[in-house]
Amino acid sequence: MRLRQLLPIGTFVALLGLPATALATAPASPAPASSTTTTSSTTTTMSSTTAVAVVPVNGRLRVDLLHGIGHPAIALTGHRLGVLVRVRPFVPGLHATVHFTVNGHRLASRTVPIQNLGDGTGRAEFGYSPSRSGVLVATVTHVTTSKTGAFSQVAPAQIRVIDPDLNFGASGESVRTLQRGLAALHYAVPQTGVYDELTDDAVIAFRKMTGDALVSGTDARLFEQLENGDGAFHVRFPRDGKHVEADLTRQVLAEIDADGRVHLIYTVSSGKPSTPTVIGHFNVYSKTPGVNSEGMVDSNYFIRGYAIHGYASVPTYAASHGCLRIPIPDAASVFAWVQLGDAVDVYYEDGHGSRVVRGNAGP
Repeated sequence: MRLRQLLPIGTFVALLGLPATALATAPASPAPASSTTTTSSTTTTMSSTTAVAVVPVNGRLRVDLLHGIGHPAIALTGHRLGVLVRVRPFVPGLHATVHFTVNGHRLASRTVPIQNLGDGTGRAEFGYSPSRSGVLVATVTHVTTSKTGAFSQVAPAQIRVIDPDLNFGASGESVRTLQRGLAALHYAVPQTGVYDELTDDAVIAFRKMTGDALVSGTDARLFEQLENGDGAFHVRFPRDGKHVEADLTRQVLAEIDADGRVHLIYTVSSGKPSTPTVIGHFNVYSKTPGVNSEGMVDSNYFIRGYAIHGYASVPTYAASHGCLRIPIPDAASVFAWVQLGDAVDVYYEDGHGSRVVRGNAGP
C-alpha cells in the first residue's frame, strides 16, 4: 500500500500498458443529469430522420366540351361552351390547366382547382366562349406538386366552331355548315361554301317554315334551329305519288318524290289577295321552256294560265297575279323535275282559299 503511493504516475500507467495520453484525452464520466439530457436529444434526432416520405400519385385526366348544338355538335363564336375536367384518382390540392387552340393557333389557357367528388375522383367545370371559327381543340394538363406523379390525358376534346352571322359574300366553313344543314332538310341550296343568292333563297324558305322574320342572312338562332331539325316540310298528300305541293300559308313549294318523301323545297310567291292562286288538286298539262313575253321562265302550267315559273321578282309575300313564282336561278331545276301529268296540290293550312279559276291569271 505504501509502495503504490510512492510510484510516479507515469510508472503506474506503464505498468497498466496504456499510452501516457490516454488519461489526458479520456472524457470524464458524465453526470447523471447530463446523461438524461443526451438521451433525450438522441431520441429527438432519431424521430426526425424516420418521417414517412410522400409517394407521388399517378392518374388520368379527361376534358370534354359540353353544350354544343346538333349531332355531331357544333359551337358558335361568342357563345358559351361548357368545359368539364375529370380526374382519377382525386389528389388534394390538385389543379388542372386547360389549353384551347383553333386550327393549331393558341387562344387561351385556364387553370382551375379540382373538386373532390367523394368517390375517389375529382372534377372541375367552367365556361368558355370561342372567339374564332375553325376546329377548337381542348387539351388538359395538371399542375405538378409533391403529391402528384404522372397524370396522362385520356384524349383531347374538339368541336367545330362556326360564325353564325353570315350574309352575301361570306365564304368558308361556316357557310358550308349552313348549306349542309339546309340540304339535310331538303332545301334547294348549293354546296359551294359561298353565301350567294341561291343560299339566301334557301334561308328565306327556311325562315318561312320556322315562322321567323323573313330577312336575309343568318344568326345564332337560325343555326340552333337547323341543328335541332326545325323547319322540316311535312307532306300533306303522301298518296299523290310524285307531285308538287304549294303551301300558300307559308309561301313555299315542295317537290315530293313517288315514295312520299320531300325532294326539294323552294321559296315561292303566290297570288296577292286581289288575284289569288286557285287552291285544289291539279295536274301539269303544259310546259314551255325559256322566257315568254310576260317574263315567265320555264313555265309548268297546271290549270288555265296558272303556272309554276321563274320570275325576276319573288318577294317574301304573296304578290303574283295567280301564278306560283319561284326565283329564276331555281326555274331550270324545277322545270327538269316536274313532268307532264304530275299532280300539283295547292292549299292553305287552314283549308281556306279561292277555288275560282280566273281567265286572266298570270305572273
